[in-house]
Amino acid sequence: MKRNAAVLAVMVLGVSLLLWAGWHNIRERRKAVQEANANRITLTRDVPSQTAASGAMGTPGDATAMLKGHPAPAFTLINSEGKKVSLADYKGRPVLVNFWATWCAPCKLEMPWFEEFRAKYKNDNFEILGIAEDDAAKDEIIKTAKKAGVSYPILLTDNKVANLYGGVDSLPTSFYVDKTGTIVEETVGLAPKDEVEANIRKIIGTEKAAAPEKPTGAGQ
Repeated sequence: MKRNAAVLAVMVLGVSLLLWAGWHNIRERRKAVQEANANRITLTRDVPSQTAASGAMGTPGDATAMLKGHPAPAFTLINSEGKKVSLADYKGRPVLVNFWATWCAPCKLEMPWFEEFRAKYKNDNFEILGIAEDDAAKDEIIKTAKKAGVSYPILLTDNKVANLYGGVDSLPTSFYVDKTGTIVEETVGLAPKDEVEANIRKIIGTEKAAAPEKPTGAGQ
């Protein structure tokens, strides 16, 4: 009798170990998938046909790329304080238009960088417009921005502006607009901090041009 009980106990222990191992394996696999996707978040909702003011632009990647060198599409949105804010309000100023979301980890990583550079280039009239491209409640959006230390304008999406910018299908996505209202650079996904600053310097006009190479034999 005691032997049977011992065998049964061993069998129960073995089954328990197998169940635990299976659960642990699933958890580790989920964790690995989450880490793999950490640097690029792709929207899952349907996006209407990718168009811009100039007409059809093909795939989302091609659409955003074709905006470079062209005027930034105009828009008017409501900010977190309930006031209307237009891109036209910043005419003559360098502006970074950033599409982000409360659930986007890379977005929340770069937001403090934006805040830092906003203060650094304040005298150059540099501004950032953060467009919350998700369905979270306004209170949650404000809470997330505040937690990231953001003080620049946070705008609430109307689910239309992203289409004007080529149908933003990945977050974060940023457009660097110079003083003339032209898109100078565009980045999809989390860009390195030094690249972010380099792009900002381009639109405020402080990027140093490379010194021309001295012709061979010059001065001889």
